Amino acid sequence: MPLTSRDTSKRRAERNRLRLKALSNGRPRLSVFRSSKNIYAQVIDDASGTTLAEASSIKDAKGSDKEAAERVGKLVAQRAIEKGVKEVVFDRGGYIYHGRIKALADAAREAGLSF
Repeated sequence: MPLTSRDTSKRRAERNRLRLKALSNGRPRLSVFRSSKNIYAQVIDDASGTTLAEASSIKDAKGSDKEAAERVGKLVAQRAIEKGVKEVVFDRGGYIYHGRIKALADAAREAGLSF
């Protein structure tokens, strides 16, 4: 039975998460979720299963464009640095590294996160 595009993207996200776990060496994960109208970012400590920092375009940076993604990236980086996290592993969740995902990652790097 052929896979649907949704199944394919779920498999890609799962494969990426497994690879990130192997390469993380105990670093927290900067996880990104993108919908058609919003973008969300979380810094997650997988060892303890807790969210250390989060930001979204719903409550923090209104909009659904690259500028909103940049604001979310800066906010999540600032909040993570306040908690003492400077190095993370970037989990793009199966999305290609382009557009809003790239804007968020670049803004987080400029704000001080290392990945």
